[in-house]
Amino acid sequence: MSHYDNSEKKVDAETDIHPTASITHDEHRRTSVSDAVFGEITEGGPDYRAVGWKGTAVLMLKTQIGLGVLSIPQTFDTLGLIPGVICLLIVAIMTSWSDYIVGRFKLRHADVYGIDDVGRKLFGRIGYEVFGITFALYVIFIAGSGMLGIATALNAVSSHATCTAVFVAVAAIIGFSLGSIQTLHRVSWLAWVGIVCILTAILALTISVGVEDRPAAAPQTGPWQSDYKLFQNPSTADAFAALSSIVFAYAGTPAFFNIVAEMRDPRHYTRALTICQGTMTAVYIAIGCVVYCYCGSYVASPALGSAGKTMKKVCYGIALPGLIVTTMLYVHLSAKYFFIRFLRGSRHLTRNTFVHWMTWIGCTAGNSIAAYIIASAIPVFGGLVALVGALLGTLMSLQPMGCMWLYDHWHEGKTKKTGKWMFMVGWCIFIIVAGWFLTIAGTYGSIVGIIDSYKASGGSRAWTCADNSNSS
Repeated sequence: MSHYDNSEKKVDAETDIHPTASITHDEHRRTSVSDAVFGEITEGGPDYRAVGWKGTAVLMLKTQIGLGVLSIPQTFDTLGLIPGVICLLIVAIMTSWSDYIVGRFKLRHADVYGIDDVGRKLFGRIGYEVFGITFALYVIFIAGSGMLGIATALNAVSSHATCTAVFVAVAAIIGFSLGSIQTLHRVSWLAWVGIVCILTAILALTISVGVEDRPAAAPQTGPWQSDYKLFQNPSTADAFAALSSIVFAYAGTPAFFNIVAEMRDPRHYTRALTICQGTMTAVYIAIGCVVYCYCGSYVASPALGSAGKTMKKVCYGIALPGLIVTTMLYVHLSAKYFFIRFLRGSRHLTRNTFVHWMTWIGCTAGNSIAAYIIASAIPVFGGLVALVGALLGTLMSLQPMGCMWLYDHWHEGKTKKTGKWMFMVGWCIFIIVAGWFLTIAGTYGSIVGIIDSYKASGGSRAWTCADNSNSS
C-alpha cells in the first residue's frame, strides 16, 4: 500500500492539501503542513505545496513545448513527413507512459522530490549521485539552450543590433532574475504567459508560411514549389540526430518529479499529464506538418526563422516571452535541486532566514552562470538540442521509469505471474533497451552533426558576435 494511502486519508476540504503528517488550523486557515520532502511548511515561509492541477499542466507544457516545437519541422525534413510523424507518435507513447509512472511512483513514495531520490531507492548512494548529477547537467543544458534561443530572438527582432554574446549575457541575467522566484506556484503564473506567447508565435508562423509565396531561405527569384518529401533517405548519423530532437521535445519527464512534489494534491497529477501530452502532441504534429509542407528543405531551425523577414521579426517578438519563461523555469529547477539538497532537513528550507536566501540566490546565480557558459561555448541551436536530447534527455526520460515500475511491482510476480504482469515486465525491458539505444545512437548522431557543421562553415564559434538568426 502506498505512503499516501496510509498517511493521507484525512484530507482537509478547505485547503485540498494532502500532507504526510498533519495540518494545523486556526479559523479555517492553514497555518502549517508537514511534508515528507520539505518538512514543516508554515505561513511565514514559502509555500512549496500550492500548485493546482491546472498550474501543473501548464508547467508540464512549458518544460517541453518551448524549445522542442521549434525543432520538429527540421526533423521532418530529415526523416521525411510520414516517418517523422510515426517516430513522433512512438516517442510520445513511450514518454507519456514514463510520465505516468512518475506520478504513480510519487504516490507510493511521498519522500521522493527529484529523480536523484529515485536513484537512491533503485541503486543506493551511487544511484543517488549519478541520477542527481545527470539531472543537474540536463536542466542546466536546457537553460543554456533557452538562453541561446533568447539571443536568437533578440537578434531577429533587432536585426542583429549588437554582438550575439551580449544578447546571451542579457538572457542569462533575465534567467537569473526570474528564476529566483521561490516556488513553482508563483512561477506557474508566468508559465501561462509563456505558453500563450509561444503558441501564438507558432500559430502566426504557420499562417505566414501558408500565405507567403516562399520561405525566407528559399531562392527569392524564379518559380518555386515546396520540395517536401513523404520519405527521405537520411544518413545514419542524421537520422539518429533527428530522433534525438524528437526525444528532446518530450523530455520534460525528469522535471515532472519536481513539479508533482509541489502539487497541492498529487493524485490530480494524471489529469494534468493527460492535458499536457494530448495538447503537446497535437501541436507538434500540426505545426510540424504544416510548416514542413510549405517550406520543404528550406525550413529553418529554430522554425520561427522560416517566415519572411517581417513575419520573422513578428514571430520572434511574440515568442520572446515564451523563450524567457522556458529559461527561467529551467534555471529555477536546476537551482531548486541544489537548494533542497543543501538544506533538506534544516529549518532554513521552509523559512525566510538569511541562510535560506543566501543559499537560494547562490544556487540560482551559480546555475545561471553555468548555463550561460554552455550557451556561449556551443552556440549551435540544432546541434545543442540534439546533443542534450540524446545524451541526457533520453537517459532521464525512459530507462529510470522502466526500473521504477519493476522496483514497485517485481514482487507481485513471486506470488502469481499474471498476463498483465508479464506484459508490463516485457514493456519495461523494451523501454530500458530502447532508451539505451536512443541514448548511444543519438549521441553519436548529434556529435557527428556538430562536427560536420564546424567543418562546413566553421560553425558559430564560442562567444561569437555573429548573427545566429540570419537576420543580417
